[in-house]
Parts: sequence; structure tokens; C-alpha cells
Amino acid sequence: MEQLLDGFATALTPTHLLMAAIGVLLGTAIGVLPGIGPAMAVALLLPVTYGMEPTGAFIMFAGIYYGGMFGGSTTSILLNTPGESAAVVTAFEGNPMARKGRGAQALAAAAIGHFTGGIIGTLLIVLLAPFVAKHAVDIGAPDLFAIMVLAFIAVTSVLGASRIRGVASLLIGLTLGLVGLDEMTGQQRLTFGSLHLADGIDVVVVAVALFAVGEALWVAAHLRRKAFEPIPVGRPWLSKADLKRTWKPWLRGPVIGFPFGAIPAGGAEIPTFLSYVTEKRLSKHKDEFGKGAIEGVAGPESTASASAAGTLVTMLTLGLPTTAVAAVMLAAFQQYGIQPGPLLFQREANLVWALIASLFIGLTLLLVLNLPLAPLWAKLLRIPRPYLYAGILFFASVGAYAVNADIFDLLLMLVIGVLGFAMRRYGLPVLPAIIGVILGPAAEQQMRRALQLSDGSLTGLVNTPMAVIVYVVILLIVFFPLLRRFLPKPPATTAPEREKIDA
Repeated sequence: MEQLLDGFATALTPTHLLMAAIGVLLGTAIGVLPGIGPAMAVALLLPVTYGMEPTGAFIMFAGIYYGGMFGGSTTSILLNTPGESAAVVTAFEGNPMARKGRGAQALAAAAIGHFTGGIIGTLLIVLLAPFVAKHAVDIGAPDLFAIMVLAFIAVTSVLGASRIRGVASLLIGLTLGLVGLDEMTGQQRLTFGSLHLADGIDVVVVAVALFAVGEALWVAAHLRRKAFEPIPVGRPWLSKADLKRTWKPWLRGPVIGFPFGAIPAGGAEIPTFLSYVTEKRLSKHKDEFGKGAIEGVAGPESTASASAAGTLVTMLTLGLPTTAVAAVMLAAFQQYGIQPGPLLFQREANLVWALIASLFIGLTLLLVLNLPLAPLWAKLLRIPRPYLYAGILFFASVGAYAVNADIFDLLLMLVIGVLGFAMRRYGLPVLPAIIGVILGPAAEQQMRRALQLSDGSLTGLVNTPMAVIVYVVILLIVFFPLLRRFLPKPPATTAPEREKIDA
């Protein structure tokens, strides 16, 4: 606690406070742009900090990190266009809420959820960093592969009415994830002889294309069929009923997000989705899911923020980056001649505790800035659709081009955007495809590592207790619909009885 208080004394100096505010503003502004997430923001700003002292630079990076994650949820809610992959799940309920005129409430639920998850996650950094780091080392390739298979099964089983369509979408994503050079053999896969595809298809390009371009083409195809009606902005604050439905998801988020952030299991994508599934299972308003359930915004946002805090645990204590932004921050540490690891808290105690203290400050600044701005952001929905989606396509193109500064990425974005339009046309959900692209290559790599360790024996995939437990959960998810047919059905209730139960 003394070191943390010393960290606050360092972080609250006027210069460092200004750095935190600049980081939060830049992160939010860049996160709002479709396709440009916190990793790209930190990477673009890395050269700017060459002349800065390390503490100020990392305090700014921390603000950009959290600001970018929150900014990504803003476009997810208002425009159905996630700024980065961790904000994908927020679009499921946030965008339907915005279309109903509750965009301001969705943004407020996201802001408070982001603050709650981040604060709890940062407290856990202070209290549990050594413990989490110790156990994260013990998680091997079979465990990680099992967790990713669980994500694949869950994403095709829980969302949507048709499992077949969910599996088809997942296969599309896994196929896109195969493009490029095999990491172990160097053999080209699905590149069709093109050098542009040798490095694979960037996740940002795929996400922007399927969401932003696919959505823009879908709206354009129906533009003449339905007259434009401005979507009402709605009240700027959460009602008592909203608070009653959101406070539990806000508190459940860190329980799911922080452990996943602390292990190399794909960043915030898996825990945000698991949070969404959990809230759908526990909610008393299951019929609202898919139509604008506020729990589906509050839970994943709190989870994503806590996962971001968990990511910093392994990056600081083990020098192990579990996400793209952590990898960029690791490069920033090395730029200053600092090597994260078990001895970092001893050798650079002032820097580390000032960084952790700045996380509390940055999260508070985020909440103070974004709660009053929620109605202002929601007014984006009043822009006529032709102008709005033209702007979305422009920023999506900028985001896709900024990944590699290659015109080929723009052509690729257009092709995958047409695929996204076709998926909407035939009722295929977009999320399984995104999950497949993000986790497919990592799942393949962990599976091959596990098989190498067992000399090719399939028992190498189930030779740890954690992997066995995860596979049991997978079997329950797969076969539960079949088992439910043989379970006794509850007696039907009449309308008056249902009213009494609801009351």
C-alpha cells in the first residue's frame, strides 16, 4: 500500500496528470474510429514518446489503452461497427438499444461498466499479481486449445436460432484465418500465389469489412424500400430499472474477465462472449436478448475492462504479452532498456506503481468525460443514413489502410465486405466468423504444440485436469438440447399466473 500511495504521488503531479488526460482523450477518439483500436493507437504514438521520460510515456500509454477499449464500444453501440475486436460482443445488444432510441442509456451502461471492471481489475493487479502470474505459467497448450474449442462451440450453440448457420459462419472465419504462411512449416496456404496474402489477413481488416462494409451495403440495398426516420436519442441517464438490471452484470464482469486477461487465451474476445452468454442465461428478460437487453452491454463492457487489467499482470510480472497492445507496450519497455519480468517490481518499483496508480486516474477521467458525452455521441444516429454510412465507409477504409499502408487491404476489405453482405442476406451470424478469424490460428498452433509434446498421440489434448473439465463443459453444451427433450416439462401457466410471477 505504501508503494501504491507513492505511485499516486507520482501520477498526480501536474505533468503526469496531463499525460493521463491526453492518453484518455486520444484513446477514446481513436477508438471511436472503426478499425483503429488501442494497439494501433499505441503503435502510432510510440515514436512520439522517444524524447519523453519513461514514467510519463507509460502513464500516457495506459490512458490510451483503456480509452481505446471504451471508444471501440461507442461505435459498436451506435453504428454496429466495433472499433476493435474486444468490442464486438457489445454490438449485439448495444446497437438494438440505439435503434430503439436508448443509445444514451447503452453508452452510460458501457461507461459505468468499463469503470467498474477496470477499477476492480486494477485492484486485483495490486492484490493478486504474484498469485495469478504463478498459476498462469502452469497453463499449457492442451488447456489453451480446450478453452478455444469451448469458445467455438459456445459461439455456435448459444447465439442464433440455427446451429448449422452458426457452424457455417465459424467455418468461414476459420478459413479466412488459414490464409498465409504456415507458422511451423512455412508452406503457403490459400494465398493463390499472392505475396500480399503471405502474411495472412489482418483481423482488423476482416472485422471492419464484415461489420462496417457489410452493414453499409445492407443498408444501401434497403435504402429505397424504407424512408429515413431519425432515431430518437432518448434520456441521457439510467433509470432505477436500468440500474437494477445492470449492477450485477457490472460486478460479475471482472470475475470472468480478469483471469482470462491474465492467461494467453486470446485477450478480451473469449471472456466478453462468455459474459454475454452468462448474462443471457441468468437474465429474467431473456426475450429481450437480440432486441436490446441492457445486461448484454453492461456485462461484456465490465468484462473487457477487467480483462485489460489482467493482461497487464502477465505483461508486467512475466514479460509475456497476451494481446497485441501488450506486445506493443512490451516493445515500448524495451525501447527504454527496461525488461518486464519477476524483477521489474524490484528494479523499477517507482515506474510500475506510478503506472498502476495512473490506471485508477485514467478510469476516473474516462467516466467523468464519457458520461456527460453519452447524449452527444448518441446524436450521431440523427445523421441521415446515406451521409452516416458514407462516413463509416471512409473511416473504415482509413482504418483498413492504416494496418499495413497497402492498397491491397482496401480491395480485400471490399471483397470480405461483400461476403458480410451475403451473410446478412442468408441469415448467417457475423460473430462466429470473427471469432474464427481471431482464435483459429491460435487454436491451431496450441493444438499442434500439444500433439508435438505427445508425439502425435490424441491423448496429448486431454492429459491435464483443466482440459478434461473444459471438454466436459463442451459435451454438456453440445448434448444439453438433446437431454432437455427427455426432461419433464414444467406445467403451463395461465396469463393471470404469469402476471403474478412477473410481479
